[in-house]
Amino acid sequence: MLLSRRPGRFRKDNRMAHAVSLKEIALQAGVSLATVDRVLHARPGASVRMRDRVLLARDELERQRQQLARRGRRFLIDLVMEAPVRFSRLVRAALDRAMRRAQPAVFRAREHLAETWPEAALVEALDAIGRRGSQGVLLKGPDTGPVREAVARLQARGIPVLALVTDLPGSACSAYVGLDNRAAGRTAAWLMAPWLSPAGDGVLLSSSGPGFRGELERIEAFVEALGRLAPRSRVQVIDDGLGLHGPTMAGVGRALAQQAGVAAVYSVGGANAAILEAFARAGRVCRVFVGHDLDDDNRMLLRQQRLSAVLHHDLDQDLDAACRLLMQAHGVAPRDGAARRSGVAVITPFNLPPEDMG
Repeated sequence: MLLSRRPGRFRKDNRMAHAVSLKEIALQAGVSLATVDRVLHARPGASVRMRDRVLLARDELERQRQQLARRGRRFLIDLVMEAPVRFSRLVRAALDRAMRRAQPAVFRAREHLAETWPEAALVEALDAIGRRGSQGVLLKGPDTGPVREAVARLQARGIPVLALVTDLPGSACSAYVGLDNRAAGRTAAWLMAPWLSPAGDGVLLSSSGPGFRGELERIEAFVEALGRLAPRSRVQVIDDGLGLHGPTMAGVGRALAQQAGVAAVYSVGGANAAILEAFARAGRVCRVFVGHDLDDDNRMLLRQQRLSAVLHHDLDQDLDAACRLLMQAHGVAPRDGAARRSGVAVITPFNLPPEDMG
């Protein structure tokens, strides 16, 4: 959002800024007070990148206004995610709710979100957090050597890092918070097997990419379980969709052109509307479709009965656990054992929960 020079608009933005103070905006954005002053007063000398960072920080603080008024030990944490907007939006909302529930601490969060993130840029973002300081990092990122090394550098600075939704085994992360992904893969196979032809159907397994450990665990467990439950079925994995509409539709279209017998889909990476569009363009029927997460797209597809089932887990529970683990790491809350992986709920068109419970 750009600041307007029209007087009325400027006064509105200025009131918003002073509601949270320039100092708080500077801390949230990780920039100097002078930079905040230049941006909010539309003075020259601030780059587009700095301006965007300041305005994002101000918006984050406005959204977290109730937190700022509370008393208690204050935590400034960082949410770092490589994920499609539809999923990062769910996580951000769940984190806001968890921060409001956290006691006796007062949490504020800075967001570092991207749908696709070059590895070097992600590592630099993590290192920049280390230089600025943080009371904790919630990280959804790929399981690669450079990312694990960046996590180790944060931990060495005394900044606890929690792997969120997708694990980073072998890294220095303090804990993993999220779904039991292997249980989810087995559940998908159990749901799908009765729908498949005894003679064997082709099953398309769509992933956002090979770098995310959580998706890999779902895939491995699904393939192993389906091999026992429907041994004649053939699984084809496509992993170049990035969880985004265009690349996913193109990848599924290519797979359907090559495989005549595909009649089922297990989508671990999302973009399910794109998958169904690719089936429609090819003149093909998807007999059974199992996906993940109650985002807006999947809610709509469930209502339309175009998805057979969605595997859902309680993000509120995950983010409550994350806040509790960060408080424990800083000695503010008693330790109550290791973080537990979230269970899997099966959502169909007939038990779709209200949106404020998603």
